Amino acid sequence: MENQRERLVISVDQYIEYRREGYLIVRNLLSEEETNRLQQWADDIYSGKITKLDILSPMPKWMEGQDKSERLASARIHMPHVLDETAEWALMHPKVLDVLEALIGPDVAGLQSMLFFNPPGKGGQGWHQDSFYIQTQPDSLIGVWIALDRADQDNGCLWVAPGSHHEPIYPPPKIRETYMHAHTRQIKGLFSAENASHMDDDINQLSEVAAKYGQAVPVVLEPGDVLFFHSHLLHRSYRNETSDRYRRAYVCHYCNAHSWVPWKHHIPEEAGVAENKHLLVRGRTDQPHIKPRFGHPVELTRRSDQGAISVAMPGGDMGTMEM
Repeated sequence: MENQRERLVISVDQYIEYRREGYLIVRNLLSEEETNRLQQWADDIYSGKITKLDILSPMPKWMEGQDKSERLASARIHMPHVLDETAEWALMHPKVLDVLEALIGPDVAGLQSMLFFNPPGKGGQGWHQDSFYIQTQPDSLIGVWIALDRADQDNGCLWVAPGSHHEPIYPPPKIRETYMHAHTRQIKGLFSAENASHMDDDINQLSEVAAKYGQAVPVVLEPGDVLFFHSHLLHRSYRNETSDRYRRAYVCHYCNAHSWVPWKHHIPEEAGVAENKHLLVRGRTDQPHIKPRFGHPVELTRRSDQGAISVAMPGGDMGTMEM
């Protein structure tokens, strides 16, 4: 559909900040009303008022025997947007997509959504790079972290190594020769990442890569703030050390809609999404994709943006081409 609303724009300095540091914080991107909607949604899942997402919340072995509320509080819920209208709405939030259009657009695909609860005494993940897990070609993956609670050093906020997004992806052990990032065979000194995501820095080999960039930086967010971060950026979190505060976040991953995505969702068949079928959330694509299940509109590139452009012509001259 053609859209007439005034779109959110970012500044040149913000664009440079993202390219230089590997991440960008946009404060108050979601309104108070919108943030309250997501907070209530998370509350309803935790309290059991919303039950349709149970199939998306697999129970690790160490949680066996715990009741449902404890399992939900301790785990992340994968891919809620395939079954829940609010989750799809947040994945397709127009202002989020506006920023993504500036960073990786104009055409954007939504690949993944996760809801984190991180209650007191829980949570934490060691140094890792998101493209280690979700590969896109061309390499255009980007993460979006929507804060539902205040996130700080006490309750397990994200920590980043600014500038580390310039690093290549360090491949998994044993399968380096078949890893989808072709550069793993072309860069001397690129080692296999043993124990990526492990909390112990003495075991997680990516900790030595993060250390090259100096002191890690905590990403302190208020509810409604949104973090956009490059898929090569080394980042981590620690356990929530508070006694009475959650650190809930809705985290989504996107890519340019023209990228090929070999990643498989690994979600139950009844969730209604086939492997290698991704949600087109902005613009157009020639890649396989699905439409929003809950009727949220997909904004197309504006016709006013599709005028004549200058192109290099045979012989080196400049000419114009109608888009």
